[in-house]
Amino acid sequence: MRADARKNRDHVLAAAGTAITEQGVDVSLRDIARRADVGLATLLRHFPTREALLEALLRTSFDEMTVRAGELETSSSPEDALVSWLRECVAWTTEYRGVTVLMAAAIEDTESALHASCVTLRAAGARLLARAQTAGMARTDIDGTDLFALVAALAWLSDQPSLAPRADHLFDVVASAILAGAASADAPG
Repeated sequence: MRADARKNRDHVLAAAGTAITEQGVDVSLRDIARRADVGLATLLRHFPTREALLEALLRTSFDEMTVRAGELETSSSPEDALVSWLRECVAWTTEYRGVTVLMAAAIEDTESALHASCVTLRAAGARLLARAQTAGMARTDIDGTDLFALVAALAWLSDQPSLAPRADHLFDVVASAILAGAASADAPG
C-alpha cells in the first residue's frame, strides 16, 4: 500500500473510532469520511462495508483482549483471572457504543467480517472459565457462550442512562454468581 493510501486508511480508522465512541456503531459512513477529511469514495475504497470498517477498527482490541486472557491465565489465580478479564472485556466493549449488538450477531454469522475475531475472543474467555471451573471456583452450568452473552449484557447496562450508575454493582453481582463455585451450581434443586 502506498504511503498516502496508508495514511488515509489510518486517518479514517482514527476518525471512525472517535465517531463510534461518540455516536455509536450506526454513525453514518459519510460522517466518518467528513471527520477524516476524505471523500466517501476514499472511505469505501479502503472499507467497502460498515462491517469491514468495524472489523479493522476492532481487530486490534480483540487481539489485545485475547492476549490479555493468556497473560491472566499464567499470572493470576483462576478466579482472579476470570473476573479481571471479564471486567476488562466489559470495559472495552462499552468504549464503542453499540458494538455488543454487532458482536452478538457476528458470533453466529460465519460470513461476518467480525466472526473470526468474536469466536477467538469467546474462546479466550471460555478457557479462563474452564480453568476456574476445573479449580472448583466457578459454577459448572455455564460455558463460553454464556460468558460472551454476559459480557454483552453487562456492557449494554452502561449504554442505558438510567442503569449506568448501577453497572459496577451489577457486574459484582454477576461475577459473584459466576464464582458461586461448583457446589452451588451442581447442588440438587
